[in-house]
Amino acid sequence: MTARRLLYLLPVLVFIGVGIGLALGLTRDPSVLPSALLEQPVPAFELPPLAGRGGAGLSSRDLQAGGPALVNVFASWCVPCRAEHPLLMALAERGVTIYGINYKDAPEQASAWLDELGDPFAKIGADRDGRVAIDWGVYGVPETFVVDGAGRIRHRFVGPLQARDIDQTLLPLLAGLAP
Repeated sequence: MTARRLLYLLPVLVFIGVGIGLALGLTRDPSVLPSALLEQPVPAFELPPLAGRGGAGLSSRDLQAGGPALVNVFASWCVPCRAEHPLLMALAERGVTIYGINYKDAPEQASAWLDELGDPFAKIGADRDGRVAIDWGVYGVPETFVVDGAGRIRHRFVGPLQARDIDQTLLPLLAGLAP
């Protein structure tokens, strides 16, 4: 082949390569983000309680004692958090243990939000500066993590939970992790 023919063939090959890359990208679920923390112990942390809620805060030790649990990162200013909140309330009523990390929120607003919508959390830690959420690899709120009884992160949901997530993934996973 001459150099001139190769020059004409190059754009076609680039176009085919880009097309294959785009086609592969469209087959992936955009809500599934990789996490280096899957199958790893939860990061060590200790958060104070949410002001106005009473009780103790939340620490990594709380997640290493007992059965499987959810850790939900939420904020009162987060519209998708409000949308998923009824599902969290229903899970808590079914006996699922849920811990909350309140992310970069004013304590009074977060407390009022929970008073209005209900409080599904066994314990809540206030992450006022967002450092603990960064350690967990949180991109934004809401995010929910499944933690087994040994304190290992087993699954991560990015964005608001939906009924299909609960039925198809969350409940079967929790059932498999139960002692």
